[in-house]
Amino acid sequence: MPAKTIPVIETERLILRGPEPEDYPNFKHTFSSYRSRFMGGPLNAYETWMLYAAEIGHWQIRGYGMWMIHDRKTDATLGMAGGWKPAAWPEAEIAWIIWPDTAGRGYALEATHAARKYFYTQLGWEGAVSYLDPKNLDSIRLAERLGAKKDDQAPTVDGDDVCYRHPSPAQLASGQIADGIELEIKSYQNPLFTPKGYAID
Repeated sequence: MPAKTIPVIETERLILRGPEPEDYPNFKHTFSSYRSRFMGGPLNAYETWMLYAAEIGHWQIRGYGMWMIHDRKTDATLGMAGGWKPAAWPEAEIAWIIWPDTAGRGYALEATHAARKYFYTQLGWEGAVSYLDPKNLDSIRLAERLGAKKDDQAPTVDGDDVCYRHPSPAQLASGQIADGIELEIKSYQNPLFTPKGYAID
């Protein structure tokens, strides 16, 4: 079976590309650290390797997956964002993680907004969810800034997470939610912008 060609997405500050072998050290560093505590970590060396292999294989199996987030200017990796639906996942998820030393600059917001737009416009998704640890307040706030709302009626992955449901394509097309996200992203793109008082991943 031929390898799945992973699309490339470009934004003002970022390039989203498929995960490559040379990206693994940053992934390993993050998932073996306390930063990954809300995503099943910290993981040992074997678990980290298996998860990274799954990230790459997910594209082949599902036809979509997680992109590696790159800085447009330096090509450095900043984190990951995209789609995720392992076996037994109730629904397709939009997920993200930012490396510890690049957090706080709006990269997750910019990347997930672009990824969701791709899934809706190019793959025809009618919606998406994010499964979050209820203690992960930064990710919950980011989901809310993306327009997602807690869905208490939706099944969760293991009963210990909460489901946040993203706006549908029609809801985003109305403009208000998408325009607010674009405005916030533009603020982060301003080098003089120093956000205070709210989650900034």
